[in-house]
Amino acid sequence: MFASLTPEKSYLYAHHNPQAATTVLQTLRSLSIACLLFVSILQTSAQVPYGPARPAPPGEILLNLKKLNVVGSVLYVAAHPDDENTLMLSYLAKERLSRTAYLSLTRGDGGQNLIGVEQGEYIGLIRTQELLAARRVDGPEQFFSRAYDFGFSKSTDEAVRTWGRDQVLADVVWRIRTFRPDIIITRFPPDPRAGHGHHSASGYLAEEAFKIAGDPTKFPEQLAYAKPWQPKRIMWNVFIPSAFMSNKKPDEAGNLIGVETGLFNPLLGKSYGEIAAESRSQHKSQGFGVAANRGARIDYLLTKAGDPMQQDPFDGVDMTWKRIKGSESVQTLVNQLIGQFRPDRPAASVPLLVQLHKALGKLDTTDINVRTKLADVELLIQQCLGLWFETNPVDYAATPGERIRVNSTVVGRTTEVPVRLLRVRDPQAGRDTTLNLTLKPNEVVPLTAQLSIPAKQAISLPYWLEKPMQKGLFQVDDQRLIGLPENPPALTTEFTFDIAGEQFTFSRPWIYKFTDPVDGEIYRPFVVQPDVMINVAEKVYAFADNSPKTIETVVKAGRAGVSGTLSLSVPAGWNITPANAPFDLKDKGQEARLTFTVSPGKAPGATTAGATDRIDRIQAVATTANGQFTRGIRLVDYKHIPTQTNFPLSEAKLVRLDVKTTAKQIGYIMGAGDEVPTALRQMGCTVTLLDPIELNKDLSRFDAIVVGVRAYNTEDYLKFYQAKLLQYVQNGGTMIVQYVTPGGSAVLSNGLKVNQLGPYPFTVGRDRVTEEDAKMTFINPQHPLLNTPNKLTERDFDGWVQERGLYFAVDFDKAYEPIFSAADTGEAPKNGSLIYAKHGKGHFIYTGLAFFRQLPAGVPGAYRLFANLISVGK
Repeated sequence: MFASLTPEKSYLYAHHNPQAATTVLQTLRSLSIACLLFVSILQTSAQVPYGPARPAPPGEILLNLKKLNVVGSVLYVAAHPDDENTLMLSYLAKERLSRTAYLSLTRGDGGQNLIGVEQGEYIGLIRTQELLAARRVDGPEQFFSRAYDFGFSKSTDEAVRTWGRDQVLADVVWRIRTFRPDIIITRFPPDPRAGHGHHSASGYLAEEAFKIAGDPTKFPEQLAYAKPWQPKRIMWNVFIPSAFMSNKKPDEAGNLIGVETGLFNPLLGKSYGEIAAESRSQHKSQGFGVAANRGARIDYLLTKAGDPMQQDPFDGVDMTWKRIKGSESVQTLVNQLIGQFRPDRPAASVPLLVQLHKALGKLDTTDINVRTKLADVELLIQQCLGLWFETNPVDYAATPGERIRVNSTVVGRTTEVPVRLLRVRDPQAGRDTTLNLTLKPNEVVPLTAQLSIPAKQAISLPYWLEKPMQKGLFQVDDQRLIGLPENPPALTTEFTFDIAGEQFTFSRPWIYKFTDPVDGEIYRPFVVQPDVMINVAEKVYAFADNSPKTIETVVKAGRAGVSGTLSLSVPAGWNITPANAPFDLKDKGQEARLTFTVSPGKAPGATTAGATDRIDRIQAVATTANGQFTRGIRLVDYKHIPTQTNFPLSEAKLVRLDVKTTAKQIGYIMGAGDEVPTALRQMGCTVTLLDPIELNKDLSRFDAIVVGVRAYNTEDYLKFYQAKLLQYVQNGGTMIVQYVTPGGSAVLSNGLKVNQLGPYPFTVGRDRVTEEDAKMTFINPQHPLLNTPNKLTERDFDGWVQERGLYFAVDFDKAYEPIFSAADTGEAPKNGSLIYAKHGKGHFIYTGLAFFRQLPAGVPGAYRLFANLISVGK
């Protein structure tokens, strides 16, 4: 799933097959780092439906024809991917046939990941694509704000303060002004009933934006591209009406109406409950697969502001063509199209669709409804003809200035309507071919050209990741990009056709296509990449003493014939040898492994915790005849989404630690993805990943066994080894269990694979401390976990990221000792972030502290505390 694939990451992908996991691990241990950095052992790729627009079945075509008769629109607003009510969205888009969109304030960057090890902006990339996959199922458009999902928040105030209230409010206003919805629906109320600060903030910001979107004095810089717009009303999609009625706010006296959303659509052969389940099940990284609801379902809406509704969310909204001046002929043509549609001869509707397109072109095309219907008609013409056309480069990546072979393909399907291919043009790459080919049914028209990527073409960075994020907000300079789910295509082909006597030009992005022997035809986004990419093997290099460390890098050629030198730029106080290393890569994609040695000097650095702690950054720089290159490559590659490519800066953290570790042999049970094993190796430990085969061996050889996050939620085999693990503790071993989640769809009612996690009873609750700078009180300052082998102080909790921890222990047996007390502002102290018990000769620890975030971030105090945990038995 990564360009950089360490043994524990590959284990994640094979863990459902223990023998396969062992084979993968053994293979990986014998591979060079060049392979580890750029070759995925378990190759996966995105499958269709991602790819070019595809012909539609007759039922869907007829539904799209009916949608031409509906002019109303609705914007649904919530905080995260998977917050949206997919049943309501399916109903609005496919039953009410309204133009519908979902605005998610964040990309879900702070969410957990059940399918891999991605965190932060990389889980955000996954969840963005999962939302787009969901929208391909249920029908609406998808938008975002610039807000970063910084993890669980307990209040609206914290969320908007972290993001920047005015900036995110501006983004919501921008989307209202550009999408111009008639009504707005929020998923959450603007108060604690929402259950999450981001949730309540989405309701609050939507209601505030509703009030000011029509005011030209608010965010006037947007008026260069959009006009003020005032929707008719804003509503809350109430969760449980009975609970709402008993907890209403004073301003919620408006009419609460029920909407039957569980209807069956005979044109699609599915109920909206079935469509909604398929849509929601696209959120695979969050484990949100759901069963379909095939029965009746009522959803409830409450007017929060604007004109009150009586019986319907669109009350008072003209949903017909009467709202568009001069549209009488358009209405007549649409009615004719619907009445005359032949499911066995959809192409017969094309001449009338062409007339409709001409009639729409005579209306006010600055009106978003007219522009939208023009696009809808163009798509319907393609669908009715079954017309196929696409452009496929022969490689998935190229560099600026590189020449690459590009194959364009056009296939006609019918003789019922004359279709001629007049022109094929690549506006960015300079191809412009004039043709006059009559398309014959099922005859493939291949067009091949050697084209050059523009020399000044920007590399394919996700636009919101081009600049460093500031606090809780992505930095985007171009107002027109704000809110788009992904980059507009950088390279496109325009196909001009004569259809029934009228000319149409349709655009397609360049998409790489190949055939997988198992999955068949696969599409992958085409990217523009740097001449040279450099991956540094680790994100953090931790130094517990002055001993040097080896930094392994891989230089990868983005094009053929790249040579130069690689150097590592470090601040004063670090010693690097050699100063630079040459590389000469003759073939595109060729890699070179280059090794450097770094050692800490005596110069002072940035202090975040202990007296000798210091955090610096190391930057890899490749110098060639074409300039300097400072970016690596990282892939996010899963079957359920298109392959995502990012080119992050080629850098790593150098962390000077005052840390001692007496435990050396560590067994690690991987859970739902973390990078703690890498941190343990940085501390000088030898880490063995434990699968069922390893767990069947003698465990006494380990100084400590660490269980990864959520392992007891996801790993069925643990129920067969729990007794052995606890016996290991009783015999003198140390066992550390990182957080698990309560509830869910696991085997047992408590959401876990075992009845009891530790040697004595305790419950995992939903307590958490989300303020990463919350005070950590030492309950017993003399406890060994706080003193041996490292003396901990409050400063060890400086510099933590995102949160203190989550899913703390509650109701624990008196045999457990709580180590810390902590709380978010205004809340009662919580003592379950880390509990410890002696069991026989050994030691058991459960912790909800977010080590899985702190250790990859290089937080010195987290290293010291974790070193104490694994060393408690030594």
